Amino acid sequence: MKDRLQEEEADIHEEQELFEHFHLVVDRGQHMLRIDKFLVNRIENATRTKIQAAAEAGSILVNEKPVKSSYKIKPLDVISIVLPTPPKNTEIVAEEIPLHIIYEDEDVLLVNKVAGMVVHPGYNNVTGTLVNALAWHLRNVAFVTENNIRPGLVHRIDKNTSGILVIAKNEIAMTHLAKQFFDHSIERSYQALVWGNMEEDEGTITGFIGRSARDRKVFQLFEDAEKGKWSITHYKVLERLNYVTLIECRLETGRTHQIRVHLKSIGHPIFSDSTYGGDYAVKGTTFTRYKQFVDNCFKIMPRQGLHAKSLGFIHPRTREKVFFNSELPEDFTSVLEKWRNYIFYMPLEEEKLDQPKDNATLKLLNTKK
Repeated sequence: MKDRLQEEEADIHEEQELFEHFHLVVDRGQHMLRIDKFLVNRIENATRTKIQAAAEAGSILVNEKPVKSSYKIKPLDVISIVLPTPPKNTEIVAEEIPLHIIYEDEDVLLVNKVAGMVVHPGYNNVTGTLVNALAWHLRNVAFVTENNIRPGLVHRIDKNTSGILVIAKNEIAMTHLAKQFFDHSIERSYQALVWGNMEEDEGTITGFIGRSARDRKVFQLFEDAEKGKWSITHYKVLERLNYVTLIECRLETGRTHQIRVHLKSIGHPIFSDSTYGGDYAVKGTTFTRYKQFVDNCFKIMPRQGLHAKSLGFIHPRTREKVFFNSELPEDFTSVLEKWRNYIFYMPLEEEKLDQPKDNATLKLLNTKK
């Protein structure tokens, strides 16, 4: 029972967004006071430095307009502020773990995370995480050593999702990026290999994402706003491979397991996603040869076929739009090539006899890997 509770707490931690939004209304009797001094006394664990960095990043609004840290508050001012979430009180051990660095300057670091690497230490993952690797790589950066618990993280991707992540290297960059994630102004694209031949070349999936009542580690789409958080994913077909489709997904929101839940909800779970029903031959034939082919693909990529491909954001120092891209990892490209070869050489008799089955029938006919 204790292990189960620890596991659930770890899942909740992974779900948490890495920024907080505060909304305050100044009392009628409040005397004029610099807003940085006012907020330090109103927000737990906030420092003058953090508040000033938030103001410089444009993250402090008074009556819906950005203000400087020297602004003097007045009675009934409506204050809105976005700050990076304070890290948990857990010491991080720096580990010399190789990182695939896409770009680095004095403010930001872009890495291409490998599938299987956990982003942040948690239940059963105390070492070997991206944060442990960052603590080593950025060990000479004062901001990181002073904030060793969560060095520069402003967002996460799942353990078994590969792809691009941005890390802040100073307080202003951290606050500026957190505000952009909060405003959903970050441009994010993913590539996903999904089961089935999607009917439309492009589309949008929306709904409220919340925890399943049957299994709290799994999420699902709801129509009821009280059961989850609003989510929006746009998708576009990149390549049709008969029984699977390669698509691009662009996020307007960043909910836990968003793409995986959205694609399952429209009957196209991500290839090899064991949590959301993609780890058996959802589409295809009942031929033994086909089942062996799919099993071989699962062995090559024993994790969900999802890759965080690109990130676009306003650079915290130059205030110019920057865009970064990451390459698909070898397991993903190998599986894509196998599917291309399979549909090219697929025997004519198999193509003629192909009778697509419903999901329930295929699940019975195909033994899980």
